[in-house]
Amino acid sequence: MRAVVISAAVLALAACGSDDSNTIETEDGDITYTVDEDSGKTVTTVTNAEGETVKVQSGEGAAANLPDGFTLYPGARVVSSTNVSSGGSNGALVELESPAKAEEIVAFYRKEAEAAGIEIKMEMKANEAQIVSGESPDGLVFSINAAPRDEGGSRATLTIGTKS
Repeated sequence: MRAVVISAAVLALAACGSDDSNTIETEDGDITYTVDEDSGKTVTTVTNAEGETVKVQSGEGAAANLPDGFTLYPGARVVSSTNVSSGGSNGALVELESPAKAEEIVAFYRKEAEAAGIEIKMEMKANEAQIVSGESPDGLVFSINAAPRDEGGSRATLTIGTKS
């Protein structure tokens, strides 16, 4: 967990225009990151003293690495995508914008989640915003949060991955 927190700090530094790549030595291990300004993608790799590695890809240029059975909402634009992998665990956080209504986006991802064996455990609506989340028996966790944009359409955040 500490590695993920450190990764977030490094991502923040990288996003603020620090060096294109660097290695930071800490008592818990080394943190390396690279920023590919042409693609808008930041890659951060954290390796702790035991040799365990966490890799984070983030930014507009990072592809959304969704598990089998999950797709990007049709016609949506990926605003940002963050992919995290550590050992056998993987996860993705994808921010989308779409001309569709929030309820349509949530229904789309709920259908994919249920088809993947995810049991919906939480559902919340507040005005036109919606959140749905759940988990499968084999540890796949899922959450979709969608709300209308002032400019029209909706913005959604999809989080999906395996439990560590």
